[in-house]
Amino acid sequence: MVHRGAGASMGIGKKGIFFTSMVIILLSLFFISYAAYSEYTDRRPVEKRIETMNKFLFSLETDLSRQMYIAGFYSIFIMEKEIVETGTYNPNVTQSFQELFLNGTMQGKDEPFILGAKLPDVQATISAKAEKINVIVNMQSSTPLIDQVDPWHVRIRLPINLSVRDASNLASWNKSYEVTAFVPVQGFEDPLYLVNTHGLVSNNITKTSYTPFVSGSNVANLLLHLQQSAYYENTLAPSFLDRLQGKTSANTNGIESFIYLPKLSGQGLTVQDKAAVDWIYFSSASPSASHIQGMPSWFRLADTHLSTYNVSSLTAP
Repeated sequence: MVHRGAGASMGIGKKGIFFTSMVIILLSLFFISYAAYSEYTDRRPVEKRIETMNKFLFSLETDLSRQMYIAGFYSIFIMEKEIVETGTYNPNVTQSFQELFLNGTMQGKDEPFILGAKLPDVQATISAKAEKINVIVNMQSSTPLIDQVDPWHVRIRLPINLSVRDASNLASWNKSYEVTAFVPVQGFEDPLYLVNTHGLVSNNITKTSYTPFVSGSNVANLLLHLQQSAYYENTLAPSFLDRLQGKTSANTNGIESFIYLPKLSGQGLTVQDKAAVDWIYFSSASPSASHIQGMPSWFRLADTHLSTYNVSSLTAP
């Protein structure tokens, strides 16, 4: 019988320990990797759900701004329609907008034009979209507001508290902010013309493109500006929202046009010999005014406006 030496036994023992250690390490790495992979795969549905809700929230904020724009546009349209039908100005634009947006009525009367754009309709549309992806939306709003922050846009605002929650309670968001939209005033009719001409002469608000008005003694652009009854910014003039309410006082967001008197006389309206600036002409004010060289003989411009339209050196008797 052949006997192995002690050295050989020790070599085998060391090899056995080495391989055993390797197996233990590999198994440990396997279990760690498996645990990490399991955690990753378990987390993926949650992350995907959060991503879906993030996209929904972004879409919701964009949609709310668009809905506010639509509500603002239709509210102004309805107010102007009311002015045409009654021949009187709107006594309180803010109050009318709030009634239209919240209730869909104007002085208690249903207004079909705003159907789908009033707040309850907006909330219903949002909830319907949320249900399709198993999301619960709760939107609480404060009083909607309408104002003007520049001469050419009406601002619509709605402060809201927004709560968005996954139906399985995987994730939720709570956010308070102000939904804002800006409605251009260009294209709407000027209420001052509608009321003061009994609806016979209308004038759509169009920002003038005829600047500079005068070049030396050349008044060609000023004449085109007059003929088109286009609008120009002036802090002495009323804003668009002021005009809806029949106000003719100065406003930092004021706009004004020149009245082309032949349009009025062509409708059988008696014309006045006074400054042709719309808000002056249609008010009881009668400031001193001057004829301008190169302009029609009937055209007079208020002396307070001579520098605004670059004609201080072109006044005529």
